[in-house]
Amino acid sequence: MSDLMAEPINKKLLIIEDDESFAAALARRLERHDYQVDITHTTQSGLEFAEKISPEYVLLDMKVGDDNGIHILPQLRQLLPNSRIILLTGYASIATAVESIKSGADDYLSKPIDGASLLATLQGEVNSDNKNTSKGKLNIETSMSPARMEWEHIQQVLKVNQGNISETARQLGMHRRTLQRKLAKKPQAN
Repeated sequence: MSDLMAEPINKKLLIIEDDESFAAALARRLERHDYQVDITHTTQSGLEFAEKISPEYVLLDMKVGDDNGIHILPQLRQLLPNSRIILLTGYASIATAVESIKSGADDYLSKPIDGASLLATLQGEVNSDNKNTSKGKLNIETSMSPARMEWEHIQQVLKVNQGNISETARQLGMHRRTLQRKLAKKPQAN
């Protein structure tokens, strides 16, 4: 009985996500597992909430409005040195996974994410693929092939550059024609 009393009933979790319906669905799912959830829809308010409530867990979307969630990871890590911070993204790529871990995330998950994997990742346990998830380890879902992940990353960079093929090619370190060929061949999800 004393072991049950040692663990808090509610675990504080902050969701920083601009998609209000997705955030609400996540909150409902996690509240059923004894998480006390707060939601914010901008990176600035996310930092303010983090400082105010000191959550044990943070779910941070990579794309929050016009902001990139990766950019606030160092500030979040400084505010919450012992919290578990998970970056969620619909634009999974090896490059952003590495960047997020280097910037302070404990883990990285691509959307959509099933409940069991999300809960296991929050707790730092073995995920559904039987891989350990712990600080500094990547947890890239295997639902996308490497070619698809590259294509999604290209799409994200292209969007940031407002469709400018030449600038996107420069940033990705490839020739403009190579980029155009890659864009013309949308790979399958897996």
